[in-house]
Amino acid sequence: MNAPAISLLTVVLILLPLASGSQDASPTVDQTRGQIQPPGRIEVANHQLNLDPPIGPHGQRLDALKLHQEADELSSLAQSVSAGITQLNQGKLPKDLGNKLKRIEKLSKHLHGEITP
Repeated sequence: MNAPAISLLTVVLILLPLASGSQDASPTVDQTRGQIQPPGRIEVANHQLNLDPPIGPHGQRLDALKLHQEADELSSLAQSVSAGITQLNQGKLPKDLGNKLKRIEKLSKHLHGEITP
């Protein structure tokens, strides 16, 4: 084959898929409303969307008594840490201050996780 025939064949092979794909993308008329719909909209409307129900904290019950006890413990620990800081300012390092702070952090994270979804 000569060069013009090859380039013409190449152009035809490139344009052929584009021409056949454009027929599927043409707007259609919705028979129920009489309106022109974009391609694929009617096809999408024919398929129902099934979603799983949301997973949330409503499936689990909060133990009000346990939460209240943890909140009370958190409050008493916070008060004792305040006294420990006062001792620290006087040059005395309370032995259990670090453990109390860790326990406060743990209780706080647990309460936060139980209350917020």
